[in-house]
Amino acid sequence: MTRFFSLLILLAVSLPAHAAFNIFATVPEWGALAQGVGGDKVSVYTATHGLQDPHRIEAKPSLIARARTAQLVVATGADLEIGWLPLGVRESGNATIQFGRPGYFEAARFVSMLEIPPVLDRTLGDVHAAGNPHIQTDPRNLLKVGEALARRMVELDPANATAYVANYQAFAERLRTALVRWEKQAAPLRGVPVLVQHKAFPYLQNWLGLKETGTLEPKPGLEPTSSWLAGIVAQQTAQPARMVLRAAYQHAAPSLWIAERTGIPVVVLPFTIGGTPEATNLFSLYDDTINRLLRAL
Repeated sequence: MTRFFSLLILLAVSLPAHAAFNIFATVPEWGALAQGVGGDKVSVYTATHGLQDPHRIEAKPSLIARARTAQLVVATGADLEIGWLPLGVRESGNATIQFGRPGYFEAARFVSMLEIPPVLDRTLGDVHAAGNPHIQTDPRNLLKVGEALARRMVELDPANATAYVANYQAFAERLRTALVRWEKQAAPLRGVPVLVQHKAFPYLQNWLGLKETGTLEPKPGLEPTSSWLAGIVAQQTAQPARMVLRAAYQHAAPSLWIAERTGIPVVVLPFTIGGTPEATNLFSLYDDTINRLLRAL
């Protein structure tokens, strides 16, 4: 990475400054990461907020208009945005951000994916061929995605290469320091059994050592019936969980149904920036996540 960046920085010395580099981010975590790398050299538009289901967004004309002026799209990929982003990108008429072009960036391509299905079968629910797309719940993935994103921004906007490199390096140093603190703070969570409403947290579980014992959805994206939930309650005898995890954007009823019948707490996690009042940036997102988990013990 150092040699690549160094060459582009040398090139950038001879390039004139220009207007802010326009970035279209699909979800809040990538909008914040792009802003962190870009600083005052970029203008970032985030298409969704923390209390929206990122799978189910409508490609409204206002969203398409934003895509039309973007120089870079930053998406999760792994089919998270499959229901709306392809339409938005196509209808924008913006050749720069089409799939396969440098102006289209997918974060999932730069991390080790979990829960890759052995077979593709839609009868299994809303499965993702490339693996579970909720990679942002493990902050270690931000280092890999941030480095790749900085590379792409330097490639597309070499006039500001020096700023992008410096900003990413400062962000990475701060994040590595925070990771040490978070992992020490979260040590009591290792091995704790949990139920999850939706398979939204495999990366969080992998990072903190939480043990998933059941899912309230019978299949990903399928609302549970009372008989299914009753089965989850029955299994508590053999595999007792300590808490039920639910992303802030999700419907509360299934997790509350379980809590009322088992006495275990529901932990509403921010999932992304803006999911809770405390999760205002990439660092407070994980601060709040760990604090909420620890309070439930």
